[in-house]
Amino acid sequence: MIGLKLFYASNIVVAGWISISCLFYPRKSVTTIFSNALAFSEAIRLVGALWAGIFILSVLGMFFPKKMVVVLLFQLIYKGLWLIIVAIPAVLLKKEYPEGMAIFFLIWCLLLPFVIPWKEIFL
Repeated sequence: MIGLKLFYASNIVVAGWISISCLFYPRKSVTTIFSNALAFSEAIRLVGALWAGIFILSVLGMFFPKKMVVVLLFQLIYKGLWLIIVAIPAVLLKKEYPEGMAIFFLIWCLLLPFVIPWKEIFL
């Protein structure tokens, strides 16, 4: 239970910052969050909205950790896919990609499987 709450708390801090940055300061987020690895687009605000959703669900997760675990499962899936489809090929082809984000996603994907209560999800 403590492990779940630590992930929700991390989400609150990180997703909160990213969502505010992308929604209200999208041009600045290109440099701060995406390390200038992509050009400015209004689609950045879509990313901000997604992360705002993760932020809100993580706040609920602090009160209902097991019921909100699906948000952590969702993050494991999309971060893992992004690493496989975007980050790893970029590394291999020596192309630009947001390195800080990739490191964060990798750590997240390595640790999350140990705190997700798998039996409770699939019962």
